Amino acid sequence: MNTQEAKIVLETALLTAERPLPLAELRKLFADELNADTLRVLLDELRGDWSGRGVELVALASGWRFQSTAAMRVYLDRLNAEKPPRYSRAVLETLAIIAYRQPVTRGDIEDIRGVAVSPQVVKLLEERGWIECIGHRETPGRPALFATTRSFLDDLGLRSLEELPPLAGHGEAAAAEFELQLGAAVAAMPADAPAVAHVAAAGSEPASEPAAVSATEPASDDIAIQPSH
Repeated sequence: MNTQEAKIVLETALLTAERPLPLAELRKLFADELNADTLRVLLDELRGDWSGRGVELVALASGWRFQSTAAMRVYLDRLNAEKPPRYSRAVLETLAIIAYRQPVTRGDIEDIRGVAVSPQVVKLLEERGWIECIGHRETPGRPALFATTRSFLDDLGLRSLEELPPLAGHGEAAAAEFELQLGAAVAAMPADAPAVAHVAAAGSEPASEPAAVSATEPASDDIAIQPSH
């Protein structure tokens, strides 16, 4: 199989996949005859082949996928009349704290926000697939430790947490900034193109999202969220 034929195989697999495909799975296409370095070269070439078009090939936390470019968002939105749900400031602040300070417990989040964390907020983020319990802190009560997931990074169009934007503002500013980052992540995927993700600045999921959730507790206006290293 020559290079062009291999690229056609990769292109077909990625265009028809319903999720990002990691290198380990892409190697199966060639019965492991191509190593990871060779695949990366082919994928980079394929990405270049699609440059300047309405669809682009991107590398995410969980693998490679084709997705629509930001410039196409205004046109593709016309095919979907449903507006993505808006999340409350409490939800976005909670997510921001987990993203930048993980792993954290509900108590850690409450200490930073200055208010109680509603179970509804945590449940919403878990159901959305953006956070998960990765263990328990060895303190009295063994509280759950929460961290973000690969799906969270995929939806934001990121490969790792290191690519998160700087977020050193206070609560309201942090929530507003994160709302911009997450807004596109909950946009609906075009029903007639399930294999091509519909995204703007971030990724998206199929149109099966719950209605917007408004947390009952107030959001603190004096929250500093600093990355944890």
